[in-house]
Amino acid sequence: MATVELRFSALPEHVRTARLVAAAVARRAGVDEAVLDEVRLAVGEACTRAVGLHQSSGTSAPVRVTLIEEEKQFSIEVGDEAPRAAPGDKAPGARGDGGDTDVESDEDEMGLAVISGLVDDVEVTAGENGGLIRMSWPTTPPATALP
Repeated sequence: MATVELRFSALPEHVRTARLVAAAVARRAGVDEAVLDEVRLAVGEACTRAVGLHQSSGTSAPVRVTLIEEEKQFSIEVGDEAPRAAPGDKAPGARGDGGDTDVESDEDEMGLAVISGLVDDVEVTAGENGGLIRMSWPTTPPATALP
């Protein structure tokens, strides 16, 4: 099992680099060429979401992207350290007037919907210490040369 880990400051300009690295590692891992655009888009959405969560919560920790090459699948984990409220609680910094927090929540939901549409195998977890999006794609073994 090979693993590559990226950490970057929560700035939008770093998302492109994460997309490029993810696509290169996915290609090397054996993800089908036809799916690489989906990998790039999904990673871009997940990283953009993490950057936005960090910026809106004032979190200075880096965004984490882990690329995991396993025997028959390739997984990408995008982690953030933006705190989330427990279900039913107001998010940290949430306002009761339905202001910017509602807009950010709508954008967050839209990003998750895009990721779910691009990736068949996706898990999203979140808690008071941040969140994680894990996405997986099947890989094909490299073709062996015939003698």
